[in-house]
Amino acid sequence: MKVAVVGVQGDVEEHVLAVKRAFDRLGINGEVEATRKYGIVSNSDAVIIPGGESTTISKLIFRESISEEILDLAKDGKPVMGTCAGLILLSKHGDEQVEKTGTQLLELLDVHVRRNAFGRQRESFQVRLEIKGIGEFDAVFIRAPVITEVGERVDVLARYDNHIVAVREDNILGLSFHPELTSDTRVHEYFIKMIP
Repeated sequence: MKVAVVGVQGDVEEHVLAVKRAFDRLGINGEVEATRKYGIVSNSDAVIIPGGESTTISKLIFRESISEEILDLAKDGKPVMGTCAGLILLSKHGDEQVEKTGTQLLELLDVHVRRNAFGRQRESFQVRLEIKGIGEFDAVFIRAPVITEVGERVDVLARYDNHIVAVREDNILGLSFHPELTSDTRVHEYFIKMIP
């Protein structure tokens, strides 16, 4: 079993370590690899798109054709997780900031997102969320997006302050927060268990 982490920008190493810890907790002899180049994602069982700057990540994954690999992986029913900026990239519909910056989206999740919904970096916070299928989780929000609208096939997993902050549509998992920034591996375990 192999999980790829898109390594062009953002919390790459934190996700790699979280996946390793999750494999250990689940008793799985798995492999995780960060990648900036074409060829790794297509040979993986799942892929994570971390947080960071969505416009930059978008430019790089489309330039390096990693985007094609992610789309093919998703089409094959393999799990794809996007956290923070990764959620924005997975979305079908962005806000005016997404349009203004010309950020190209993967359009795998039938949701509308709004970037930086909770403010700038200094407004970052940690809050206890109830996540469907996981339970209570200390979620870290940094310049986080929110989901403003969901399609009928999208399952809402968590809300904060009336905002949707975690969703799942079939094999696609989107989170506004950063599960990799805590020692709690249950979100990554949940994601690994999505692998068919």
